[in-house]
Amino acid sequence: MTSMTVRDALAVPALRGAGPVVLAGAAGLGREVRWVHTTELVDIAPLLRGGDLVLSTGIALPDRPAELAAFAESLHRSEAAGLVIELGRRWTEVPRALVEACERLSLPLVALAREVRFATVAQAVGERIVDSQLEELREAQRVHEVFTELSIAEAGPAEILESVQRLAGATVVLEDEQHRVVDYRTGPGDAADALADWPARSRVVVLDGRTTWDEANGWLVTRVGRRDRGWGRLVIESPDRPPQRLVATAERAAAALALHRLHDRQRDSLVRRTHHELMVGLLADPGAPDVQRRCELAGVPLARRRLVGLALRRPTTAEEPGRRAGQLDAAVAAVAHAVHELRLSALVCEIDGAVRVLLSLDPAAAVPQVTEDLAGRVHRRVRVVVGAGRPVDRVGDVGRTLRESLHVVDSVRPGGRARPVHRLEDVHLRGLLTMLADDERLRLFTARELDALKEHDARAQSGLLDTVRALVRHPGSKSDAAAGLHVSRSAFYDRLARVEQLLGVDLDDPDILVSLHVAVLADEVFGDAAG
Repeated sequence: MTSMTVRDALAVPALRGAGPVVLAGAAGLGREVRWVHTTELVDIAPLLRGGDLVLSTGIALPDRPAELAAFAESLHRSEAAGLVIELGRRWTEVPRALVEACERLSLPLVALAREVRFATVAQAVGERIVDSQLEELREAQRVHEVFTELSIAEAGPAEILESVQRLAGATVVLEDEQHRVVDYRTGPGDAADALADWPARSRVVVLDGRTTWDEANGWLVTRVGRRDRGWGRLVIESPDRPPQRLVATAERAAAALALHRLHDRQRDSLVRRTHHELMVGLLADPGAPDVQRRCELAGVPLARRRLVGLALRRPTTAEEPGRRAGQLDAAVAAVAHAVHELRLSALVCEIDGAVRVLLSLDPAAAVPQVTEDLAGRVHRRVRVVVGAGRPVDRVGDVGRTLRESLHVVDSVRPGGRARPVHRLEDVHLRGLLTMLADDERLRLFTARELDALKEHDARAQSGLLDTVRALVRHPGSKSDAAAGLHVSRSAFYDRLARVEQLLGVDLDDPDILVSLHVAVLADEVFGDAAG
């Protein structure tokens, strides 16, 4: 309920029955009436409080125009809500000087055509004001109870916004620090109109304090979180100046959102640390009873479940380390969010630059479908490559599925075929070479096969190693291999001849081609690992 205005007071039956006529100051009819004061004194202004509606017969008011104007100005300085003159006892019509002064000051001046008991008017208006104040107190108590319940229940942003929308009966929008809409709940109006050109409209609303009412947009805006954190803002549609109840609702909601974010970060930090400890424990000794018991308590049962390891990495780029770390953190958050949405049991953490996940699924679950649903939700939030290990049914095999998933994601060739989830059957020979990347024998083999080409290319910029790469990638068509290098067939054949001469091999020999193909793939794997 809004506070009583002069316009509202004139509609009270006790005043309405006296035939009120607004003579001046119609622009101020929206002023708040906080009480009614009856007087015949010309020097009453110092005794008035802001918002008093003054009732008078005018008996003791002066006759001189200048003094009447001074009387009106004294009421204006005291922030009186308005002046009501009962005609008949002193004047049959209000003096022109008083009318003009009130009009100049936008001070409502009302004449009553019929006699009325001022005590009855004061009682009727006073009761309305008290009722309004009591209603405000009840609404404030309701707001307090709603947000107390939300705090106890550790409600999330969606529940908080829904509660605000019910309390306000208007559209509610949560925006981030870049003025992008994070979430919203619509009121009775059109959501498209309410959200149209949102960032542009929001940027012009300057929030110096905690809360402000933007008359141009018709928004009540309050900050979410501390000023120096820049978490965002909460906006409630309010075409008219909002009552204190709505301001309290906005500020309590903003506090609840900030508190939830703080608690959520604390819980998230603790959960991530716990998951990291459990994942490391499972990789070291999956059969340890303490680790299994702690997984059970963390909501990730291992007994009589299908266990699937996943690994996620950012695509290979030249990103700065700081940015890469932030994006890896975003990937962990995206996986945790997707796990929550799909109601899955999982350990999620970051180990050595990769997001590691252990899914604990019902034995009857369709593993490929579950992992692809999970990956699909993650892909909508961050760009990652997802590798999956084979499902296992024994706790003792957890390490295998976790290691396989990392092996798979490390074997995916940059620029290769995009898949929601990569599996062992997708990585073929490259997967085997990735597993053997730390074996010195493989490195010696690769050097023996390719070092002569690399040294020649370094001296002469001849592109012979690229020529071999094109040849092994297009084993059935030298024309396609030449096209891949953007050279003519004759130029490509000349390069092949130089390769044969330099290596002392016959490139038409299938064994030689296989050997070079393995060496080229291994060289790429070594490069990926170094990157």
